[in-house]
Amino acid sequence: MDTALTRLTGVAHPVVQTGMGWVAGPRLVSATAEAGGLGILASATMTFDELAAAVAETKRRTGKPFGVNLRADADDAAERVRLLIAEGVRVASFALAPRRELIAELKDNGVVVIPSVGAARHAEKVAGWGADAVIVQGGEGGGHTGGVATTLLLPSVLDAVDIPVVAAGGFFDGRGLAAALAYGAAGVAMGTRFLLTKESTVPDAVKEFYLAQSLGGTVVTTKVDGLPHRVLRTDLVERLERAGRVRGVVQAARNALRFRALTGLSLPAMVREGLAMKHGNDLTWSQLVMAANTPMLLRSGLVEGRTDAGVLASGQVVGMLDDLPTVAELIDRVVTDAADTLRRLPALLT
Repeated sequence: MDTALTRLTGVAHPVVQTGMGWVAGPRLVSATAEAGGLGILASATMTFDELAAAVAETKRRTGKPFGVNLRADADDAAERVRLLIAEGVRVASFALAPRRELIAELKDNGVVVIPSVGAARHAEKVAGWGADAVIVQGGEGGGHTGGVATTLLLPSVLDAVDIPVVAAGGFFDGRGLAAALAYGAAGVAMGTRFLLTKESTVPDAVKEFYLAQSLGGTVVTTKVDGLPHRVLRTDLVERLERAGRVRGVVQAARNALRFRALTGLSLPAMVREGLAMKHGNDLTWSQLVMAANTPMLLRSGLVEGRTDAGVLASGQVVGMLDDLPTVAELIDRVVTDAADTLRRLPALLT
C-alpha cells in the first residue's frame, strides 16, 4: 500500500509497531521492519548505553527503516537525539511533545519526527513546530490514554492538521486498517497486537494471560501512576484501586528508587526529569512520585512474568485476540485483509 506514511518513512506497509516499554526491543522491531512495517524501539526504559546497543543490534538484524521512541523530558534527550542522527535511524517518535529545537535538529539531519498526541490542539502545536506526522491514540489504547474514542479523536485531528496522521487505539486487523484509511489516516499503529506475537519477548505465560481476557478485561486506573492508564484487570490493580493514598505514594517512592538504581540515573537527573514531567503534565507532587512507579510495575509483569505483582498495560483489543502469529504473518494478514476490504467497497456505489 502506498500512503503518506510509507512514502515518508520508506516502509512497505502503513502499519506501525509502537514503542512499548520493556517490550519493543531489537527482536520485535527488526521483525516488524523485515515484514515491511515500521518498528519502533522503546528507549524510555533503557539507559543511554542500552539504547546505543539496542540500535546497533537492530541494525545488525535488519537493513530496513525503523524508529526509536524518545522521552522529550529525559535529562539526556539531546544526547539520544544525537545518537539517532549518528546511527542513521529513520524515525524519532515521542510520547510527549518534543521541544521545538529537538524537532529542528532531527529534521535538519534527515530524521522523520512523529510525536504521539491525544488531542487536536496537541497535533496543531507539534505540526506548527515542524513535526512530519503524528500518531493519535484514542481511549481504547493501552497504557497512558485519554477519554475520547478513536472514532471521534481521529477525525478531529485530521480536520486540524495537514500532516500525515497515524491512527492508534483499537486496531488489530485489516478491517481496522481499511477503516482508518477511509477516515483519511495514513496508517495504523498497534501495541497490544504486536505484544501478542511470537517475536515479542514477553514471557509465554503472560501472553497466555492476555489471550484469556475478554473485552471487559481492561480498566482505566489512575492508581498506578496518577494518570489515566489502561491496564489488564489483575489482583494487583484491584488492590491498588482499594489502597489508601498514603500507602500508594510510599510504595511508589520505593519503586522510584529501584528504577533509579536499575537505570543508573543520578538523583539530580531524576529530579530534573521529574520536574520536567510535572510541568509538562501539570502533576501534583504525589502524582509525580507515583509516575516513577510505572516502569518497575510494568517490568515486573512484562519482563519478570509476575502477573500477581506487576502491571500489564493493554488496549481493549485484547478481548478480540486469540492467537500468537509471527510478525510477518500478522502484517501480511492485516494488509491483505485491508486490501480485500477496500476492493469490495466500490461495489456499494451505484
